[in-house]
Amino acid sequence: MSSAPSTSAPRTVLVTGGNRGIGLAIASAFQRLGDTVIVTYRSGEIPTGLNGVKMDVSESASVEAGFKEIEERFGSVDVLVANAGITRDGLVMRMSDEDFGDVLEANLFGSFRVAKAVVRGMLKKKSGRIIFVGSVVGLLGSAGQVNYAATKSGLVGMARSLARELGSRGITANVVAPGFVDTDMTAVLPEDRRKAIIDAVPLQRFCSPEEVAGVITFLASSSASYITGAVIPVDGGLGMGH
Repeated sequence: MSSAPSTSAPRTVLVTGGNRGIGLAIASAFQRLGDTVIVTYRSGEIPTGLNGVKMDVSESASVEAGFKEIEERFGSVDVLVANAGITRDGLVMRMSDEDFGDVLEANLFGSFRVAKAVVRGMLKKKSGRIIFVGSVVGLLGSAGQVNYAATKSGLVGMARSLARELGSRGITANVVAPGFVDTDMTAVLPEDRRKAIIDAVPLQRFCSPEEVAGVITFLASSSASYITGAVIPVDGGLGMGH
């Protein structure tokens, strides 16, 4: 999907975990539309041309400090893309409470923290877009990812509740659910594992980060103003029917 046209005035767009991988592709897509883009990051460099704010979404104090900086420098956020997340994969028999809790804190609780932080400004403007980056495994399930799948499934309930709670004020909340995406993480998979994944995908290939970004910029555009509470798969047909 090609990037949707931007609105006439540049928006303030926040992409959590936007300094690499899918997050960077999303942030770059909004930047090309002429928006003011802020990325949060825990470590590493701020990508050229983007604004960066250090934030660990798994810690309330870090989120509060980060949003204080965002509001002082940029004002309220018009579009939130909650993308930051982690994995701690393992079979359930060996999964520790810490492995489950860490993923819950970052992926689900972290998304709640940043969504809560942007809502006040959106309510004042009577407009806003909240977009959660979920996963096909939140709908299908995945062996060895009980923690990760549970958090991504939880984002669906969160988005749909926000859609009902905030819809009367012109705020939408949706989930984009990518399948297997070509990133540094999937590039290191053994060739036989990559082949097995591709064989299971009707379109017979991995998704590009830019394809995920295209769907997200569409959801943030005026063309998607009547879409809320939706789960939009970008998975090549892997999860169809779920």
